Amino acid sequence: MSIAPEQRAFTPDDLLALPDRNDFELVNGELVERNMSGLSSYVATEINSLVRNFVREHKLGIVLQSDCGYQCFAEDANRVRKPDGSFIRVGRITREELSQGYIRVAPDLVIEVVSPHDTKYEVDVKIEELLAAGVRLVWVLNPETGTIDVHRLDGTVGKLHQRDELSGEDVLPGFSCSVGLLFEVSGVSEDHPPRSL
Repeated sequence: MSIAPEQRAFTPDDLLALPDRNDFELVNGELVERNMSGLSSYVATEINSLVRNFVREHKLGIVLQSDCGYQCFAEDANRVRKPDGSFIRVGRITREELSQGYIRVAPDLVIEVVSPHDTKYEVDVKIEELLAAGVRLVWVLNPETGTIDVHRLDGTVGKLHQRDELSGEDVLPGFSCSVGLLFEVSGVSEDHPPRSL
């Protein structure tokens, strides 16, 4: 009888040491690959840019991209999640804390953009973990359906469609943008361009 070798659990320090660390999250000691489609990446860039410009203009705090990892989960100190975008309001984090590996403060807002490779279960689990850590608002953008699910810390959930306005609510007061605008892709053709040999 042969015994399968025991897999070792990865730690946050192991993840930091990987050359391709931006491509993974850490859940239950296992590396979880983060695969984004080109469309998901485009939508994430659009929403992050709008939020960043608003936050900077009003001096509300900082906006971080998908390569920023959060290690802020009370039930699992070794878990590392990397949302597609996040916002931390002013006064909640220091420059020193920003420079130390992963952030241990739960963000106020998390932005997740669904990719064709994501399962509903995986997205739901990640949202529940983030809300349990104290994230006040989670936007889940789905480029395929053109919808946004809005999850709040109090457990309420809303669904927005193309003609709706996305609001920053009490997390980003005054922020709003058209849902439809977030999913418009300019600069590409709808048809396949002819390929040159």
